[in-house]
Amino acid sequence: MKFTIDVLGIFLKVVIKINKVTFAPLVVSTLFILLTSLLAHCARRLVQKSINEPFVRLLFEEAIAAAELCGCCFELIVVADNFGVGTYAIFLFALTIWWSLNWGDATACPYTHIEDVIEGKGDIRKAFLKTWAELLGGLLVFKYVQTYWALEISETHKDKAFEECRADLQVPVIYGAVVEGVATCLCRLASKSLGDLNPRFATAIDSFIGTSLVVAAFDYSGGYFNPVLATSLKAGCEGHTLLEHAVVYWIGACAGSILSVYMYKIPAIQRYVRGTTAVNGDSIWADKED
Repeated sequence: MKFTIDVLGIFLKVVIKINKVTFAPLVVSTLFILLTSLLAHCARRLVQKSINEPFVRLLFEEAIAAAELCGCCFELIVVADNFGVGTYAIFLFALTIWWSLNWGDATACPYTHIEDVIEGKGDIRKAFLKTWAELLGGLLVFKYVQTYWALEISETHKDKAFEECRADLQVPVIYGAVVEGVATCLCRLASKSLGDLNPRFATAIDSFIGTSLVVAAFDYSGGYFNPVLATSLKAGCEGHTLLEHAVVYWIGACAGSILSVYMYKIPAIQRYVRGTTAVNGDSIWADKED
């Protein structure tokens, strides 16, 4: 084990020395994302051990999940700007799997609570409190991110901590709302289907679909599909008003989510889902024998 660590350490030193300009900043971004994930993981464990009341514990977990999501995505903006959307997508794919495996019942996303209300699985008061907790976590985490950026460990963080942010919306507001709404609807339909079908590697498949949709929408609306994430990263930025931001990232995404609830109940979709589970042969489905 020690030999492996020593070899890895030497490898990193050599690569960073050879390619200091491009590789070292990516290492800095990676370490920040790992640190953020580790801190969130520790905070989650602390909450689970110290708070007994389930709903109060869930509120804290929602705030932690939102802070982790937004903190990592702040750094993913740096990755996308400096290393391209392809590198950004790889990071996002891996992170989405990590979040799915570690967040438990937390979602860090308001429209999932709206879906619960529509389906009779939750009430409006709890949905509001969860959303409030998520917004709190998502907004407060910027101070932590800003502190790290202010250290300017790499060139990619130079002047980043206090620069004026710009909106990612590159199309008219209505088009942006449609992009966020349609993509969110597709993302939720895929998640619901995977939840019912329960294939092998469901988490990875869901992550791949979500990441692909984000990349597809990247040059139009930014591909947020989450009101809290969009608010934390882009609310108040130059390029759109707060009303326009709300229309695109809150109304658009929530409308797409609500639409997915009713679309998933369409008989044709339900027959397809049930029919898929009945297909025989070599497959990825968890309840099949290869």
